Amino acid sequence: LCQVWMVGSSALGNNTSSGLWLQCNMTCRALQVDGNEAALKAVQAFMILSIIFSVIALVIFIAQLFTLEKGKHFYIPGAIVLVCWLCILIGVSIYTARFTGKTLQYINPHYGYCFILAWICFCFSFIIGILYLVLRKK
Repeated sequence: LCQVWMVGSSALGNNTSSGLWLQCNMTCRALQVDGNEAALKAVQAFMILSIIFSVIALVIFIAQLFTLEKGKHFYIPGAIVLVCWLCILIGVSIYTARFTGKTLQYINPHYGYCFILAWICFCFSFIIGILYLVLRKK
């Protein structure tokens, strides 16, 4: 399954899509970018970091459910989720700045569902991070 960050039509009229690692037309192959390799690697790194930080925050939150004293706040998972939020912000912002409208192989390009989900995750991770900071164990 190809992550779909950008969708368009090829010169032959076939639907084509690209993610952070693969470009798919009829078959998938490694994504090739001209002159933006560093930007693509940065986006890949920040998106992987956001996943890692969100898993760490979940594990710490679950651990604190059983160990945190009554009336204390969930500061540590909240701070980690806000770091996750920052990683998503940086990664998706770089992708938006470097890859929007720069795909010459696409006709009528538009964003795919993974790009849209990344911005939705950006919003929700900020909300969740703030909620963790104000949430008390009762």
